[in-house]
Amino acid sequence: MDDFLGAAYPNLARNLPKLAIANLPTLVSRHELTLPEGTFDVIVKHDEATSDTYGGNKVRKLEYLLRRAQIRNAKRVATFGAVGSNHALATAIHARRIGLECTCFLAHQKQTPKIPYTLNMHLKLGTELVAYGKKDDRVPLYRRYLQGRDTWVIPLGGTCWLGSVGFVAAGLELAQQIAEGLLPKPQRIYIAAGTTGSVAGLVIGLAAAGLDTQVHAIQVADNPFASEDKLHRLIAKTCALLNRIDPGFETEPRRDLLVWREEFLAGGYAAVDAATSGAVELARDSLGLALETTYTGKALAAMLHDLRTPAYAGGPYLFWNTCNAAQLPVSAERPSSLLSIPKQFERYYLL
Repeated sequence: MDDFLGAAYPNLARNLPKLAIANLPTLVSRHELTLPEGTFDVIVKHDEATSDTYGGNKVRKLEYLLRRAQIRNAKRVATFGAVGSNHALATAIHARRIGLECTCFLAHQKQTPKIPYTLNMHLKLGTELVAYGKKDDRVPLYRRYLQGRDTWVIPLGGTCWLGSVGFVAAGLELAQQIAEGLLPKPQRIYIAAGTTGSVAGLVIGLAAAGLDTQVHAIQVADNPFASEDKLHRLIAKTCALLNRIDPGFETEPRRDLLVWREEFLAGGYAAVDAATSGAVELARDSLGLALETTYTGKALAAMLHDLRTPAYAGGPYLFWNTCNAAQLPVSAERPSSLLSIPKQFERYYLL
């Protein structure tokens, strides 16, 4: 079964159709993690494997968002992100798979080793890339690239109530795996909070399943993209709209089961500190996970910090891996011609 929302709320599924582009359910694995402070029971939720083409948490959102684009008879989707955005790349890849063109409005960010791969994959896909910054006059930019092109706009990070529905289903999926005995109920879940849509849906889905697991949302992006207030507003809006579609959906998540963590931001989006890089190394050596330093490294750093504290009460903690694990079929080499890559992004090949 891959439609956990439909199994629990058939009326929601009828009114919120999705594309079956994700490999669901994603696996869970249990580990004994040995640290200097002791050995700990750790669970990993493997959302890196949501797709063999390009996985990660964004695929769950895109199942609903791309289906809505099809319903609206769009020929193109457009979205937003930083130049190395996982969301923008996931949108471009999966839009192409269903025959939609894609435009990505991309802003500058701190340089990371993965950005050349991301740009070269956009080049391979034929993504229309538009350099996009705070100083740009956005109205004529939108008119030029969106107006009259049968375009469905997907917000930054896929974060909106409809995108969050993908993670409402994820919360119900995890609850089913617990019921089947594939893992014990975790005391805490640690998940990266970028634009907050995944966290919002997960909290709602867990509450709908009657689980009292505490979710630790690890801030990885700067305000206003990621904030506790924004997260709570999105939760309230998503719950209200789901209830409007299906009055039988009466979930109201407990606020004490959501903990906003901002102390692992490391100075800003894509910034790296020793705790982040150390977590990435430990994930590789002890958990067999290939994390990155922008999102998942920070989320794991938070969990490792908490495992090491005297407040650790035993019982398993779950790390929700939101990082794509599928290898891109491109290199990091600078192309002989930038072609559709804006000249402003040439700097990212100069690592």
